[in-house]
Amino acid sequence: METFVEGARVWVRHRDQLLPSTVSSCADASLVLTTDYGEVICLQPGEISREKVYAMHQTSISGVEDMSTLVELHEAAIMHNLYLRYCQDCIYTNIGSILAAMNPYKQIPGLYDPAAVELYSQHHLGELPPHIFAVANECYRCLWKRHDSQCVLISGESGAGKTESTKLLLKFLSVMSQKSAGTPPSEKTTRVEQAIVQSSPIMEAFGNAKTVYNNNSSRFGKFIQLHFSQSGNIQGGCIVDCILLLLLHHTQACLLTNMCTYMWLHKHMLPGLLVFFQPTCLQVVLNI
Repeated sequence: METFVEGARVWVRHRDQLLPSTVSSCADASLVLTTDYGEVICLQPGEISREKVYAMHQTSISGVEDMSTLVELHEAAIMHNLYLRYCQDCIYTNIGSILAAMNPYKQIPGLYDPAAVELYSQHHLGELPPHIFAVANECYRCLWKRHDSQCVLISGESGAGKTESTKLLLKFLSVMSQKSAGTPPSEKTTRVEQAIVQSSPIMEAFGNAKTVYNNNSSRFGKFIQLHFSQSGNIQGGCIVDCILLLLLHHTQACLLTNMCTYMWLHKHMLPGLLVFFQPTCLQVVLNI
């Protein structure tokens, strides 16, 4: 039978769930465990077994940047690792080549500033802590390393931060484009990068709805295509939004709202931004 000491970190199976816990007492061959959720569990000698309680591996205790390196691969260990990193404001965690991002619902100083863009643009994937800029930089590098188009799939529930992650990817690629074009640091974004970055609010104006975690939840699935020149700068692109809930466009009120937004676009949209409106599809073409 495995022996435990006070203060040891363990996994305890309670109500068909594995819970991260700490040994509070181990006197008289019994165990008193305190879970990370504040619950106290008392185990008598006859209840202690390898299936019921076992020591937590060091990778689960300290946390890892890449969860493919976790020794204990089960749902509880994955969620616990994400929680440990979240408490340290490390909202990005790798799972092999997949990047898991958690919405912090707050601003984290320095996480997306120009210094971070510069740092990740100079390193390969895996050389620095997990970050969405690392993914964007790898895609940008692979355009020429593999001589093929690259794709980034962003998925998650409402309020997870998909739209913000898309903006950050575009921000990084916009900076890389300006560098390749030799744009002086004193100059602001060119018309191409400006149109791409500023197109996101336009797309968010169509068919959104309020959810529990998000007051501006998009009802669209977005496909964004960027075209790069051989020198590495962005020459143009295409953004296609296909509505996920067709029923929204079957109501007169929603259709009227979208048509009003469409009329506003024609009055205020950026030069070179072409907008095509259809009942179930919106397409923005950056033709600059």
